[in-house]
Amino acid sequence: MRFSVKSLRMIFGLLMIISAGILVAQNNVAEEVAWVVGDKPIWKSEIEEQYNSMQYERMTIDGDPYCVIPELLAIEKLYLHQADLDTIEANENAVMSEVDARINYYISSLGSKEKMEEYFRKPMAEMRQTITESVRNNYRVQQVQNELTKNVKVTPSDVRRYFNSLSEDSVPYVPLMVETQIITINPIIPRQEIEDVKARLRSYADQVTRGEAEFSTLAILYSEDGSAVMGGELGLTGRARLDPEFAAVAFNLNDPKKVSKIVETDAGYHIIQLIEKRGDRINCRHILLKPHVSENDLQEATVRLDSLRHMIVNGEMKFEEAVPYVSQDKDTRNNRGVMVNAETGNTRFQMDQLPQEVAIAIDKLEVGEISEPFTMINPSTNREVVALVKLTSRTPGHKANLSDDFTQIKEMCEATTKQKILDDWLRKKIQETYVRIEEGWRNCEFHHQGWIKERTMAD
Repeated sequence: MRFSVKSLRMIFGLLMIISAGILVAQNNVAEEVAWVVGDKPIWKSEIEEQYNSMQYERMTIDGDPYCVIPELLAIEKLYLHQADLDTIEANENAVMSEVDARINYYISSLGSKEKMEEYFRKPMAEMRQTITESVRNNYRVQQVQNELTKNVKVTPSDVRRYFNSLSEDSVPYVPLMVETQIITINPIIPRQEIEDVKARLRSYADQVTRGEAEFSTLAILYSEDGSAVMGGELGLTGRARLDPEFAAVAFNLNDPKKVSKIVETDAGYHIIQLIEKRGDRINCRHILLKPHVSENDLQEATVRLDSLRHMIVNGEMKFEEAVPYVSQDKDTRNNRGVMVNAETGNTRFQMDQLPQEVAIAIDKLEVGEISEPFTMINPSTNREVVALVKLTSRTPGHKANLSDDFTQIKEMCEATTKQKILDDWLRKKIQETYVRIEEGWRNCEFHHQGWIKERTMAD
């Protein structure tokens, strides 16, 4: 079995808690070298820590981890050597953004910074340094792979030859796919509801300012954001990862004891408290409250869409004709209401890729039928809306074929072509590079041939 481009990138992306260049182990015994690739050692501690990291990520290891992981680290070193030769550097803004996201993920999933440090047995500063190195390496590896495969283009005849060469067992199964159109109405939120939300936020800010309550406690109790469990803390974050309105206020805060003015975003209304600034990144807490649509307004929108549905069903108007005049969904109203899959960029969805309410609404529909009006949360705005959906196509699950699944097969053909280029490059690179595998680490079935050479046996 070979490492695919996708799996290599996932695995390199998880090389994040590795202490490159460690000279002594935690028990103060001289560190053991497992492999040497070129002039770069692979330490036993690197392998152990990577194993722990992959177990934490619940990542499947296909084989003996003490064979698989050293080989992955060796492959990474070959790519990084090529990156050095080609003077390929990572985008540092992208690197720091990714590092922040991963550290925040660990803190969120483990419960606190202290629990994260305890779990990985590293202080935050060392965690950040090693994660930064790993993420930077991952970006450089990806750039080398992209450079090696940038000229890959497949023609329709290439795709047909590729598909015809597949064994019966290799032809992928394509799950049930659907295409849909949607019309939504955004009920107006009453002004009084908005004023009530703002009044509550002003009350929370006053309590913090007067020292009557901790901001983090109020966030846990009242915030409607997922960060509430962390006391509203967002972790070190770059400006680009925040809503522009939120970032504009948060980055202007200077006093951790003060609370910001009320900030409106698509998610709702916030107050913010600064924790720290570090260069072009910020850590802050926030409390989010969302004004809610009244039942009466939801009912009124439902009645409107019910009337529209009857007009369409009776042939007085076509669904796509109604979209630009009625729908308030900014993502689809200029596209005849056609929903686009954000994961793939095309119009086909697996059922679990649709918003849950849409999936339920179309589950029993025949192609061409329109649902009854229903209430849902718009994923783009986090607001309650009322919607109608039309099922425009349903393709049952099936073995892939060229007529129905050409795009997917083309992607497979391109991936296979790229993988062959990378495998050939690695084969040549392994042969050209000095590699020594120490006793106790050689008895493996490696994914790539050529690691163990006659000259290494003589060393």
